[in-house]
This record gives sequence, structure tokens and C-alpha cells, in this order.
Amino acid sequence: MSEPAAKLDTLPPLVEDAGASRKLLYAIQECLRSALSAIRSHRLRSFLTMLGIIIGVASVICVIAMVQGMSSRITQLFEGLGSGTLTLQADTPFEDRLRGKINRLRLEDLDELRARVDGISYITPAVPVPAGQVTWGSQSAAGQIFGTTASLQEVQKMFPRTGRFLTKSDDDSRRRVVVLGDKIRKDLKMPERPEGEFVQLGREWFKVIGVMEPRGDILGQNLDQFMLLPYETALAFNTAQARPDIQITFVVNDPDTVDNVRQQVISVIRRAHGLKKDEPNDFQVQASDTIAKTFAQITSMVTLVVGGVVGISLLVGGIGIMNIMLVSVTERTREIGIAKALGAPRRFILLQFLIEAMVLAVIGGLIGMVMGFGLAYGVAALIPNFPPPTVPWWAVVGSALFSMLIGMVFGILPASKAANLAPIDALRYE
Repeated sequence: MSEPAAKLDTLPPLVEDAGASRKLLYAIQECLRSALSAIRSHRLRSFLTMLGIIIGVASVICVIAMVQGMSSRITQLFEGLGSGTLTLQADTPFEDRLRGKINRLRLEDLDELRARVDGISYITPAVPVPAGQVTWGSQSAAGQIFGTTASLQEVQKMFPRTGRFLTKSDDDSRRRVVVLGDKIRKDLKMPERPEGEFVQLGREWFKVIGVMEPRGDILGQNLDQFMLLPYETALAFNTAQARPDIQITFVVNDPDTVDNVRQQVISVIRRAHGLKKDEPNDFQVQASDTIAKTFAQITSMVTLVVGGVVGISLLVGGIGIMNIMLVSVTERTREIGIAKALGAPRRFILLQFLIEAMVLAVIGGLIGMVMGFGLAYGVAALIPNFPPPTVPWWAVVGSALFSMLIGMVFGILPASKAANLAPIDALRYE
């Protein structure tokens, strides 16, 4: 008899807990219904109440979407290079530049890398060609013109759209051939497949053998405004310079050994340049993703700062909700008194006005999100060549939760005022 008795003793608390849960759910449903009914009854006032939240959320979504879209575009550009690509280039301090002393890599540095650094491949030199403009018929165009080798397409993952790329045979024979970027082809008003046409560079004529795949624009700079020559051919244009301004890009076979290879390169080039221990490097070795990582950090900081500044408008919207809810409490004083006289507990009154404030904030936040999406795409469309906006999930979730939090925080004071009204005083209120 002891076990059944024990079971009977435990049943009433369980039943009581279940009943309390049902009452709470019913109270929340009634409060939600009452909040929606109050919003529908005063549509204009409710919209003006939500206006601050709408503007705040729309501004935050718009700013974040545009910054993240630009960041995603830059990340895509550097993804093809991979994390195992290093670039060796000359480095000149600002003071030396003022004195006219410019550091340059040496042609022998390329041989030093090939012979003395292990674990690297696709060693690709690049040398600029100071030729000015390229012409075709009566048309002329300007852009970056530099010489390189066949390995460039493996290092930078850029491939021809039509025709072919440079080959080792072109380099060994110093052929007068070029590969055009799509922007230069368009500026010259050449056909879609210009292979076989001849363009003039300086006093020399070059045969077009291919056109590279378009890569678009970033930060107002066109990435397709270039022309590629064979490396040895380009050196012929730099005969007036004893040390042409070359840079060397190569791939580290094992990405986990990038730091080790970097140190090898630094040691080999320092020895080749005859630098003493106390002398600084006259060159630098950069990873391909360094710029992308740096820009990602910058965009993150910009997103936080600008989002925080714009988010102040959400606080203004919250103050607007609090003011209107205080007016609503005053208008509905007799209604509160009747509810309390009929036995409505204090927590029900508190919950009713708190949910109403939160519903106003959440609806305003949802409207603001939609407006923010439209505003971001509209502004991006007005800016030439601006990448499409990207709205991360955390921005959407964060805006919704922050709107709800604003409604809760700024709804506490009006809800507390309503809950603390004495029934007699509320019924007497005129």
C-alpha cells in the first residue's frame, strides 16, 4: 500500500504544473491576440511607432549587405590563388624613394630561386613594359602591359576565353605575340575572336593569339585592362633599364610549409643581394591571401563600426515605442481597471503590454529587413560595376533578435506602469 500511496502523493504537483503551463500558454495567446487587435485598431499610430525601428533595421541591413558583398567579391578574386602562393617583389622605404634610390630585383634572383629553394613550383616572373598605349587601326587603348611566362595561368588560375595562352616556345623564341585582356579588346573595338590580328605596341607589331576570360571590376578598377607578352620578349623593351622592375610569383607545393619556404626565400635572396645581418631586406615576400585577409579584417571593422553607428537609430525607435506605449497605458486605464476588478493578475497585465511592445518592434524589424534588402540592391545598381549585395544570415537573425530586445527593454516601463495601477484608481479614471 505504500507504493500506490506514494504515487498518489506525486500526482497533484504534476497535474498542477501541467495546468499552470496551459494557463501560461493561454495567457500568451490572449496577449498576442490583444496586441494584434490594438495594432489594427490604430494602424497609423502603430506605423509611426514602428518607423524608428524600420529605419534603423533597414539602414543596418543595407550597410552590412553592401560591405559584405564587396568583401565576398574580393575573397572570390583571391580564392583562385590559394593559400600556398608567394610573391617576391622589391621593397623601397619611403625615405629612399625621396632620395631617388629605388630597389629592384635582379634577373639572377629568378635562377637563385629555381636552384636553391626546395618545395616550390610554377615559378613565374613578371616584368612591366613601359610602352604606353596599344593601337589597332585607328583605335588605341591603355592598360597594364607586362611580360610573363606560361606558368602564370597555373599560378593565378586565369585562362584564355578564346585562342591560346603563352607557351614556353613563345618565350624561348622571343615571339612577337600577345594575349589581350577583355577590356583592352573592347577598347580597341576588336572582334570577339581577334586571333590573327596585329596590334602595335611602341614601334613593334604583335600578333594576337588569345583573349583572357573576363574577371570584372573591383573597387572601381577593371581587372581585364591588361596585355601579356612573353617574358623574354618583354625584357627587350626594357633594354634602357639596367635592372627592370620584375616580380616573381611561385606556388608552394605543400601549403603547410609556407612559412618555412618563406624563410628559405628570404635567406637565399639576402645572400644573393649581399645584405649584412644588420641591413634590412630590400625586398618582401607576400602570401597571395595576405591582401584578402587584411581586407576581410578591414571590412569586419567597418561593418561593426558603421552598423553600430546606424544601430543608434534603433534606440531612437525604442524610445518611440516606449512613449507611444505610455500613451496607450493612459488611454486604456479604465480597461486595465476592469481587467483587474475581474481578477486579472498583475503578471497578466504586465505580459499583455510587454508583448504588445515586442510585437510592434518585431513587425517593424521585419518591414525594415525587406526595405533594407531593396535599398541595398537599389544603391548597388546605381553604382557602376559594384558587386551584388550579400546579406549574411547572422545579420538577419541579429536584427530580428535586437528588435525584439528593443521592444522588451523599452516596453518594461509602460508595462510596469499598467501592471501597478490600483483597480479602484483605474476605474475612477476619466
